Amino acid sequence: MTLEAKAVARWVRVSPRKMRLVVDMVRGQNVRSAVNQLHFSTKRAAEPVEKTIRSALSNLMTMDEATKLDPTDVFIKEIRVDEGPTLRRWRARAMGRATRIRKRTSHLTVVVAARQVSEDTNK
Repeated sequence: MTLEAKAVARWVRVSPRKMRLVVDMVRGQNVRSAVNQLHFSTKRAAEPVEKTIRSALSNLMTMDEATKLDPTDVFIKEIRVDEGPTLRRWRARAMGRATRIRKRTSHLTVVVAARQVSEDTNK
């Protein structure tokens, strides 16, 4: 059985398309290298993604079974961005018209897991 933990960030005020660009950079990576890469990224979506990954790692480390787990053995098992509700605003345009502005939101889900080490190598 693999140890895994989940963290969810909902209603993040970044469009899903922009957040998926950041998420694709770190998908499947080791948590340590992913957090390092996100910390120095210039994308605005990198901050909520990094915070959610750190939260998932913290959730994993607080489990009773993970007391002797090394944080360097944890990787991102699943990370996905879903579309949240869209805020609709209006902007005045020429000749008395109005144009809709869509302020999109995202829901981010991160699942981290520990790499399985076979018990034969530990003996």
